[in-house]
Amino acid sequence: MVRLRKRALLPAWLRRAVLGWFDARYISRADHRQDIKDALWEVQTLGREVTALRAEVDRLRAQVAKATPEQARVTRWDDAHRLAQETAAAMEQVLQNEVLLWQAVDSRGTGAP
Repeated sequence: MVRLRKRALLPAWLRRAVLGWFDARYISRADHRQDIKDALWEVQTLGREVTALRAEVDRLRAQVAKATPEQARVTRWDDAHRLAQETAAAMEQVLQNEVLLWQAVDSRGTGAP
């Protein structure tokens, strides 16, 4: 590849303006290298953090696998859940009956059959 280069005399202010424009527009190689080094350091740091988090997750999973609830406690939880569902169903029936009662009272007050 052949490079053709011409030199011309330029005023110093024009040369500074053009170089300033290039400097503002483009990043220097040294800055680019530093950015790459910083990015690599960040990636390595994140890799170490991910490794530490994976080890902690494995430790917690092993801890959870060892901790099994007692059978008596599981039975109580099941009973409490069943009773809560039955209470909710009964409460829903009570509220429906109350709505029907107030509808009957309203219709009686207006004189409609």
